[in-house]
Amino acid sequence: MALVVFNQKGGVGKSTITCNLAAISASQGLRTLVIDLDPQGNSSSYLMGDSNAPEGADVGGFFAYCLSYTFKPIQPADYIVETPFENLHLMGSDPELNELQTKLESRQKIYKLREALQQLDTDYDRIYIDTPPALNFYTRAALIGASGCLIPFDCDDFSRKALYTLLENVQEIKSDHNPGLEVKGIVVNQFQPRANLPQRLVNELIDEGLPVLQPYLPASIRIRESHEQCMPMIHLEPKHKLTLALCALHEVLSRQRQTA
Repeated sequence: MALVVFNQKGGVGKSTITCNLAAISASQGLRTLVIDLDPQGNSSSYLMGDSNAPEGADVGGFFAYCLSYTFKPIQPADYIVETPFENLHLMGSDPELNELQTKLESRQKIYKLREALQQLDTDYDRIYIDTPPALNFYTRAALIGASGCLIPFDCDDFSRKALYTLLENVQEIKSDHNPGLEVKGIVVNQFQPRANLPQRLVNELIDEGLPVLQPYLPASIRIRESHEQCMPMIHLEPKHKLTLALCALHEVLSRQRQTA
């Protein structure tokens, strides 16, 4: 199952959620892959720190190969590296993704990632895809290829307004390209239970029948330390309240997978 973490609004925790859920999967002995489609490369930096992958062994190399004139079949595994964490692999970001996008669109390569995911599905138990904060070629390619979509939500009115457009976009891709695509849930991030606005906004989403997942992820300064040390929370502080919430969320998603 490939799970896309997507929101067109920046700064909502896509990379944090992607990497921490992936690290939990890997810590449970599941062969896990993170694909970082965001040119900013936050997931790649989070998992690899200053480690440099071999040149071309990243998602940019994969898409560049898709543009090449060759009859040799694409081997997605050639663009994947091991992270310092057992069972956790990465197809890292590439700053050249922005330059490649126009060529990929004009050559109609939107389904190449789906083909790669189909090949990788036999090699990995879990695949998590981090996306840029835009509905661009890479995000569409991920949604076309994935079976599920997870939507981070930070509790402000701008995020709420953007959420409705996002859900419409996902539904359009589902209708036109990927009938198996499902919104697995809305992840409430940086939640402050004692503040009135977050609680009200989340309750209104629930009242509207939207798939808000529990538990909500609490706000914590510890996550910044996790980013700085390039160490997901399950490894940095397994008993922290945020780690426990992430583990509980991971369990909810695992149960969804079992009943799908």
